[in-house]
Amino acid sequence: MDIKLYINQNRDRFLNELLELLRIPSVSADSRHKADMVKTAEFLKARLEEIGAENVEICPTPGHPILYGEKIIDPKLPTVLVYGHYDVQPPDPLDLWESGPFEPVIKKTERHPEGAIYARGACDDKGQMYMHIKAFEYMMHNNALHCNVKFMIEGEEEVGSSNLGPFIKANKERLKCDVILISDTSMIANDVPSITSGLRGLCYMEVEVTGPNRDLHSGTYGGAVANPINILSKMIASLHDENGHITVEGFYADVLELSVEERTAMNKAPFSLEEYKKALDINDVWGEKGYTTIERASVRPTLDVNGMWGGYIGEGAKTVLPSKAYAKISMRLVPNQSSEKITELFSRHFEKLAPPSVKVKVTPHHGGEPVLTPTDGIEYRAAAKAYEATFGKEPIPARAGGSIPIVALFEAVLGVKTVLMGFGLDSDAIHSPNENFGLFNYFKGIETIPYFYQYFKELKD
Repeated sequence: MDIKLYINQNRDRFLNELLELLRIPSVSADSRHKADMVKTAEFLKARLEEIGAENVEICPTPGHPILYGEKIIDPKLPTVLVYGHYDVQPPDPLDLWESGPFEPVIKKTERHPEGAIYARGACDDKGQMYMHIKAFEYMMHNNALHCNVKFMIEGEEEVGSSNLGPFIKANKERLKCDVILISDTSMIANDVPSITSGLRGLCYMEVEVTGPNRDLHSGTYGGAVANPINILSKMIASLHDENGHITVEGFYADVLELSVEERTAMNKAPFSLEEYKKALDINDVWGEKGYTTIERASVRPTLDVNGMWGGYIGEGAKTVLPSKAYAKISMRLVPNQSSEKITELFSRHFEKLAPPSVKVKVTPHHGGEPVLTPTDGIEYRAAAKAYEATFGKEPIPARAGGSIPIVALFEAVLGVKTVLMGFGLDSDAIHSPNENFGLFNYFKGIETIPYFYQYFKELKD
């Protein structure tokens, strides 16, 4: 049966299953949702077993479990390892959601005339991950599975995947494959398909500035004792110069610079600066001088404060000079930069910024390495042919600004390349209130994925 016909016949069921999955609040960062994490893994295990996956197992880790399943139809055929994650970001701030983050609703919008699902995890990554399960269902039901397939779906991607590395290293033979297939990225537009050919790396740090040994009365001590929030604010402000360059010593030393030709080609991608500003309700953009918005958001490294707190923030007034101030800071890295090296450079630089009136503690959290996917490899070429088969046009290779730290880990441990077949849009508000995923995108992903298996086998032969 044709894939489009199969989707049309099962459209309501495919949608309802995803909505059921989205109702489970699988927030990996919040220990209160530990039971929900297990419930989500059990839901996915049942769906895989129903459609013919074998050796399906919920594998415990010191954190949240990893789901594994497979279908080996012929050991001589190529094997595709599908990676996804079932955990989601915390939904905060809740007051900015137009509907409940775990009460999915479908709304039609100008951007999504067919409708979009609004819920936490709709795009990142439950919706995109579940496309692969439904594509597998089609291939099994219609005897159209051209490759062996293995599924590895984890529950800690949003908190750094700390237990995935040991799991992969302990299961190298079990996870042996010819290519890794991931849908956790976006494309340029619904009428401009693209394939992610590169990802930025990540360093995530927490800093703590301590002044006096207790909170002090701001009248009695203000002006005489260093205020950690004031000091931290100055330290953070100094991390960029007037041109938007990052001032951490040695930060740019290993950055892989693009040629004029590469930059010119990148900026040919469809992009309207005015529409970009309008969508974000901003009057102007900001960033590193000498680079376009497209370049700043994909091929240049960044440093951003993700959270900052300290002192009294309750209702009313409390004239306090706080003992401590904190911030969480992330840095996106580009090819040739090392997360380990940048962590060391940042820590040393930040500690030097502190005046003698305060003490500073820098704590690294998680990180990952930047990656590039060659566009002339059979992995990319098979994906490009798949998009062309369903979108009717050749996809554009695009560098993404986000990070999937485990991609570099896969290549290092399993020795295979990853292809990033994303079907979301940059405007889907992932990690933000009102995250959404278009119905067009969900069903187009299910339609496209089986073609990848077909073309990958053909190109491998």
